[in-house]
Amino acid sequence: MQIFSAFEHSVHLELAISSLEKNGIGKDAMYAVPLTLRRNDRRLFDSLHRSDGISLLSTGAALGTAFAVVGASVGFKLAWGPIYWGLIGTTLGFLLGFLIDLFYYKVVKKQRRLLRGKNPDVIFIVECEETKGDLVEEILWHHFALGTARIR
Repeated sequence: MQIFSAFEHSVHLELAISSLEKNGIGKDAMYAVPLTLRRNDRRLFDSLHRSDGISLLSTGAALGTAFAVVGASVGFKLAWGPIYWGLIGTTLGFLLGFLIDLFYYKVVKKQRRLLRGKNPDVIFIVECEETKGDLVEEILWHHFALGTARIR
C-alpha cells in the first residue's frame, strides 16, 4: 500500500519521518518530492490556444447594455439625442465593468489566495503493509499533514 501526503516545508515533515522510522518503516520505503510552486501571476488575457475560464468582458457587456438603455432613455431630453447618449452609456458601462473585473481578479482574488494560507510544498510517499496503514496515516496527521490519500 502507498500513502501519499502533502506537507509544508517545515520541521514537522522531519518529525514525521523520524516517527515513522521509530515505528518500523525504513528509509527506503519513504519518498519526499519537493514541488515547484508557481511564482508568476496568472495571465488575465486568454490566447487562441489557452483559456482559463476567466472572462473580463462579461461584466462590461452587462453594464454596457444597462448604461446604453439608461443613456438612450435620458438622451431624449438632452441636446445630443438618444443615439449619442446610448453610445456614450455603452462605452462608460463597458469600461466600468472591465475595470471592476480587472480589479477583482488582480487584487481581491490575489488577496484571498494569500490569506487562504498554507500551500503544499512537499509530496511525501510512504510504502507500507496494509496492517500499518492506519498507524502511518495517524502519524502523518499528528505531524500536520495538509492532506493524505491511500492507494492499495
